[in-house]
Amino acid sequence: MEIIKTMGLFVVTALAEIIGCYLPYLWLKEGKPLWLLFPAVISLALFVWLLTLHPQAAGRVYAAYGGVYICVALMWLWGIDAVRPAITDWIGVGICLTGVIVIMFGAQVIKPA
Repeated sequence: MEIIKTMGLFVVTALAEIIGCYLPYLWLKEGKPLWLLFPAVISLALFVWLLTLHPQAAGRVYAAYGGVYICVALMWLWGIDAVRPAITDWIGVGICLTGVIVIMFGAQVIKPA
């Protein structure tokens, strides 16, 4: 259950970061309205706050979060940018998510002597 809760929190965190970065991208690269920067700031503040909700050490959380971010970013690529990820993208995601689980939960399973 802890793995599902942790991964869910990481997914929400990744969405907050991606939205917070995507909105300024739309303004800068696609000429969208300036007001998009306001929800971007809110989304990035939410992203930072969500990272603080994990009980593990910050460095461990940041390292593991990166793997989940990669997965969510590829889903964004597919769903929002309408670019279908390649099989090698999904293999990479599998490797990253395996790393996330090892980083976040490995220290609980394997205790140093």
